[in-house]
This record gives sequence, C-alpha cells and structure tokens, in this order.
Amino acid sequence: MINQLETSLYESMLSQFEIAALQQNEEVRRTAFEEFKTLGFPTIKNEEWKFTNVQPFLKDNFELNRYELSQADMARVSVMVREHIDAIQNSIKGEQKGAYRLIMVNGIFCNTLSILPDGNLIRIKALSEAKTEIPYAKHFGKIASVKGNAFTALNTALYNDGLYLEVTKNAALDMPIHIINVVLAEHHTFIQPRSLFVVNSNASVEIIETSVAANGEHIAWVNGVTEIAVAENAHLHHYDIQTGHKNLRLVQRTEATQEQHSNYSNYTFTLPGTDFVRNNLALHLNAKDLESHLYGLYLTAGKQLVDNHTEVHHKFPNGESNQLYKGVLLDQSKAVFNGKIFVYQDAQKTNAFQQSNNILFSEKATVNAKPQLEIFADDVKCSHGTTIGQMNKEALFYLQSRGISEQTAKNLMVNAFAFDVTQKIKIAPVRVYLEKLIASELEKRG
Repeated sequence: MINQLETSLYESMLSQFEIAALQQNEEVRRTAFEEFKTLGFPTIKNEEWKFTNVQPFLKDNFELNRYELSQADMARVSVMVREHIDAIQNSIKGEQKGAYRLIMVNGIFCNTLSILPDGNLIRIKALSEAKTEIPYAKHFGKIASVKGNAFTALNTALYNDGLYLEVTKNAALDMPIHIINVVLAEHHTFIQPRSLFVVNSNASVEIIETSVAANGEHIAWVNGVTEIAVAENAHLHHYDIQTGHKNLRLVQRTEATQEQHSNYSNYTFTLPGTDFVRNNLALHLNAKDLESHLYGLYLTAGKQLVDNHTEVHHKFPNGESNQLYKGVLLDQSKAVFNGKIFVYQDAQKTNAFQQSNNILFSEKATVNAKPQLEIFADDVKCSHGTTIGQMNKEALFYLQSRGISEQTAKNLMVNAFAFDVTQKIKIAPVRVYLEKLIASELEKRG
C-alpha cells in the first residue's frame, strides 16, 4: 500500500480537513477523517478492490474543489445545460413526458437554473441549509457508513455542500425530477458531491440523474455519496445515466434504507467515455413486506474500467429483491461485477434473485463477475448466477446474409441482449434516450 502520509493528495486533503474542522466543528467530519486516515486509499490487497486497481488514477496532483461560481461560470453552465437538454429532446422526439429540472454544479445546488415542483410537495435545498430539518438529523451520515469505506469516509469528512431533497408525506409528483450534474474543472480537481433523499410515508417520486462535463485537459475526480431513506409505503424509482469523457473519474456510493411496504428501484446505466467508474450500491431492508429492484447495464469501450458492487441486506421476513446486471464490453475495456445478498436469521420467507450476464465484443476485453449469497435463515428462496460469453459470430453472419449491415446487425444483437434490463424502465423517454445513446456509441466504433 502507498503510504498515504507521503502523497501530495493526502497532504492536500489533510490541510483542507483542518480548515473545514476549524470552520464547522462537526464530530461527523472528524470521525470520518480518522477512519480515512486509518484505511488510506484502497489497493488490490483489499478484497473489495481485488480487480480494480485505483492507485494509478490517484497519481495526479489534484486540488480539492471549493468552487464558487462566477458570472462567467454561470453563463457557461447555462449553455452546457441547454445543449444537454436539447440533445436529450432531439433523442426522444415523440415522447411527451416532461420533467422538473434540478441543476448541480460540482456538487453545489444551483437554484437559479433549476425548475422545481411545488414546495408543498417536495423540499429542495442545499445541505448546508437543511441542518435544522428533522429528517436531516435523523438520516445524514447514518445511512452510508464510513466504517471500512475509504471513499465514503473521505466524502463525509470533506464534502463542500450538497443536495437535500425531501418528498412530503402522501405526495405524488406529476413529473419526474431530472437532476443534471454539471462538472467543471479549471485544474485537476477532486470533487465530492453529497446528497440526502428522503421519501416520506405514502409518497412516490421518480428521480433521473444525468451528467454533463466540460471536456478539457484537466482531470475531474468525482467522489460522490447519496443517502436515501424510503419510508413506509413509499416508492422511489431512481435512474442514473452515466456518461462522460476520458478525463473524468467517478466513484459513487448510493446507500438506501427501506421501511415496510416500500419499493426502491435503482437503474444504473454506464456508457463509454468516462475513464474509470466505480458504483457502490447498498440497500438495507429494515422492515418486513417490502421490495427492492436493482437493474444495471454497462457498455464499456477503449481502456475504460467500470466496476459495479452491490449489497442487499435482508433483515426481516417477507422481503423481495431482484438484481439484474448486464454488460457489453468492447475494445480493451474491463468490467467488474460483485453482487452480495445477505439474508439475516430473522429474514424468513425472503425471496432474493441475482443475475449477472456479460458479452465480450472483443477478444481483448475482460470481465470479472462474482455473485455471492450469505444466508442465515432456512425458509427462503434465493438464487444467483453469472454468464460470460463472446459475440455470436454465426448470428452476426446470419443477419448479414439477410441483407442487414454489420453495424445494424451488431445494434440488433446488443439491443436484444440488453432488452431484459431496458424493458424494466418505467419512463418511456428514458428508455428511448438510453437506446439512442447505445446505438450512437456502437456507431462510433463501426
């Protein structure tokens, strides 16, 4: 392991933490930073990072983000957002469903560019302005544990600000909330976004996250943490479409708790472009009679590395969870999938399913898949499995022999492979947008 005390990045973070500690005097920050100092950045000697060597991505001299938007920056962000929305609209022509708009810039809530729903249905504000809210005190820093999680600990210690989103009791929004995460980097920048989503009892909401990053010579490392609390009989469908460029690196931890009769569904889609992506998704099923759905699709290319780690903790009876992740790997890209299901002793009548399927469109692409079950109850229905295969050249030849071009044939094969995941998307424009993104990426590579 690299000695953290000898790295310039660590020294920069230590200095920044000391400043933050003096300014805010928060015990949660101090505890988190002590945990990070104990852990250091992970290496391949850590079982959770066995197939993902993060050290080469940390060698650059990053500055910690303390971004304050100037008028020029605001104008730039406005243009980036407008172009991003136009691209989406052009992709989903004919699909009418709109969305509210919530703009985040380097993890900072930008109210002036956002279009928000009725404040009686949902409360949206910067984390720094939400500390007097009862759900903030109840949930912040208590869902995403820093124990044993270096990047989560680092974010908890050094996050600048973030997003607080609370859906009020019995509220049902008429349109999804579209969160656009804008990334700016005027130098090699380490950005640490933080979010807390609270969905109160009997409420329902759809959240779609997309990203737009300035494509320059500077590297942006985004280390994000999102905590989610889904109350009794509440429903949250959470979509995350991950796009970017070669100078963008992403580590995202999303951790959620659920109460009785609730439903949390997560849809994570990773496309080519971003240099390195690590998604950590953990669900805590803290009551009986609830359900969770985790769907993932990753299309990797170039020398991209995409790593998905999931955990589902069944703690009470009659819980149901489904995990389905599919990967299409091109060029010299690499993917990792590690999925864990924990069934606790009291979680009788649990129904848990997990499947990971991967197809290699290149002989130089690699994937490491490891589904895991840990069951301590005896009356359960649990299954897991994984498949890894090469592109079916006979099927490709058959399609071409019917007058279909090679590119169109490949698109058809990928769409057919991904169908089990894409058909789960509840919002038709999101499904259309994703399919167009996939087709565009395949066409780029002929």
